[in-house]
Amino acid sequence: MNKTRVGVVGAGYWGPKLIRNFHDLPTASVAMVCDVRSDRLDHIRRLYPDTTTTQNFDDLLASDLDAIAIATPVASHYPLARAALLAGKHVLVEKPLTTNSADAQSLIDLAKEQHRILMVGHTFEYNPAVQMLKDIIKSGKVGDIYYINATRVNLGIFQQDINVLWDLAPHDLSILLYILEQDPTAVSARGAAYVQPGIHDVAYMTVNFPNNVMAGIQVSWLDPCKIRRITVVGSQKMVVYDDLEPEEKIKIYDKGVDKPPYSDTFEQFRLSYRYGEVTSPRVPPDEPLHLECAHFIDCIREGKQPRSSGEVGLKIVRILEKAQNSLLNGGQREKLW
Repeated sequence: MNKTRVGVVGAGYWGPKLIRNFHDLPTASVAMVCDVRSDRLDHIRRLYPDTTTTQNFDDLLASDLDAIAIATPVASHYPLARAALLAGKHVLVEKPLTTNSADAQSLIDLAKEQHRILMVGHTFEYNPAVQMLKDIIKSGKVGDIYYINATRVNLGIFQQDINVLWDLAPHDLSILLYILEQDPTAVSARGAAYVQPGIHDVAYMTVNFPNNVMAGIQVSWLDPCKIRRITVVGSQKMVVYDDLEPEEKIKIYDKGVDKPPYSDTFEQFRLSYRYGEVTSPRVPPDEPLHLECAHFIDCIREGKQPRSSGEVGLKIVRILEKAQNSLLNGGQREKLW
């Protein structure tokens, strides 16, 4: 069986993780790695002596690579992905797909014209705990969803080219769209830039979905505690997904508020509070990025549409654009479509 030959551009923070996971797949090989820093390429050659390294991205375009994975600063995503698609390569781009929706749509159109796969690295869509959360919601155990709260905060890593919304919120937005299987209708955001002038490091986003479902997202580079948690509150049960929990990543709470079936007087109207069991189903320990990389290779080999497709990436960018507008306009609510 011929292996799918992958090239990776960007060997800084995230790139080596992609390289490791593609290297470990029986159906793929990491044939080339590109980075502007020679010391990073030296490191990669020590780990993977059979992999060709280069500081020239054109070398990847001119090669016999089947696919290119892009793990570079956000502003470079569009030109690199466009060049790769024009060279006939399948493309995996780290989140967010681009810095604006026009560029994202352009890449989607180009991938279709070239008959190539365009996939976005929304890794949490491949997280077994997120898949379990989606399955629990879909089963109806939660009942009608009231609201969702997502918190993604820690101290750092401060970015200089994008604000905290564009850096951290794509994770939670992709999770929300995936588990709810719905597109939001409106978004608003407020925040502040405390450390770097003009670059927000703290933000609060409200995302409105159909059926009066509201989601709140808190993101920050300026928090003493690292928190990665999503709470889903429904009419029947509540579910907490804590990505930092080593064992019990999903907890289902049989808690809620029950209204009386009818009441003729105020005295008859009494809310009852339910405090039931807390259960924690076992979550498979598979590495999400490994599953993501395997899915990308499967899509190439089988010609199928990726789960985190270019279209999904476009939706995330569109939401971020509108959230950015709201952030700069005093938190005004922005319609999305």
